[in-house]
Amino acid sequence: MSVEIAGRERVNLLGLERAGLEAFVGTLGSKPFRARQLMQWMYGRGESRFEAMTDLARDFRVLLAGRAQIRPPEIVTAQRSSDGTRKWLLRADSVQAIEMVYIPEESRGTLCISSQVGCALDCSFCSTAQQGFNRNLTTAEIVGQVWLAERELAREYVPAPGDSPGHRAITNVVLMGMGEPLANFRNVVPALRIFTDDFGFDISRRRVTLSTSGLVPQIYKLAEEVNVALAVSLHAPTDELRSTLVPINRKHPIAELLEACWHYIDEQNGRSVTFEYVMLDGVNDQPEHARALVRLLRGRPAKLNLIPFNPFPGTLYRRSSTAAILRFRDELLSQGVLATIRRTRGEDIDAACGQLAGRVNDRTTVRLGNKLIGVAVQS
Repeated sequence: MSVEIAGRERVNLLGLERAGLEAFVGTLGSKPFRARQLMQWMYGRGESRFEAMTDLARDFRVLLAGRAQIRPPEIVTAQRSSDGTRKWLLRADSVQAIEMVYIPEESRGTLCISSQVGCALDCSFCSTAQQGFNRNLTTAEIVGQVWLAERELAREYVPAPGDSPGHRAITNVVLMGMGEPLANFRNVVPALRIFTDDFGFDISRRRVTLSTSGLVPQIYKLAEEVNVALAVSLHAPTDELRSTLVPINRKHPIAELLEACWHYIDEQNGRSVTFEYVMLDGVNDQPEHARALVRLLRGRPAKLNLIPFNPFPGTLYRRSSTAAILRFRDELLSQGVLATIRRTRGEDIDAACGQLAGRVNDRTTVRLGNKLIGVAVQS
């Protein structure tokens, strides 16, 4: 995201990882350490005004003001759930809007961010997929969500006994909002590096999670580029059923997907892959489905996150009963597969998993649910 001032385009510094920022300050005649100073102001202190960065030379600050900006997305609306969950609708441009969600818990605060305006992967149980796809978010728009949320939450923060200086409300970042992150590879990877950079948000790699529906070539490429936690939308134990729920399975079936996941863990020396599994009444929640999952995952570095389905207008699916979800979990645990049940949060403001819709002017040319062509992957 950038604007043109007096015939010159101003660079949004939120879109530059450390190496890019060092190169940018070099074009202004400054040394690389200035980039680290800028990052400390931007991310350590949440400052967007160059004039406030008092340890930078005045002439340099003047140059920055003319050539650069620190510009997060604009808030359109903000909602708060009865359980404390927060949801923001953010302006992507004059027509499009995306959503991000903050989930506070006793020991952590998780921010769920978006990577695209809409989604082209057409998963049948997801509200976002029903909106269609418009465009990829830029790195600045992805990073800007975290920057903006930190500033919004800091305004309300009241120190608790024992809180250390520099306490942050956001401890975990998950790319589980609108869009398929690996379809926006070129912009997502620099954002991941900023999240984990010591001079960026300085979040542990194990606390930054990328969720994918299964773009296999990009999983292999991700293993070469960056080390973060990986979550994969599985949702079914057989190719026949998964191809109905997650159409990308027709191109990258389960065996191929799992091989890529194990490769990622081996390359990154990771603990495990989290497999997301939405619980759909009478569709994928029967004991035979659990036993089939055991055959796929037992003995592997895997854990299953069982997600109660969150309904949205027009859906044909129903949430599995609590008894069915518990029975499913217990079957997995009894067979040696780690499984947990995700607590539903923010349902009263449509902020729960699978409910994010934003505002999308759909210009998808071909949906994956119909054909496996026509969907661009930015690598």
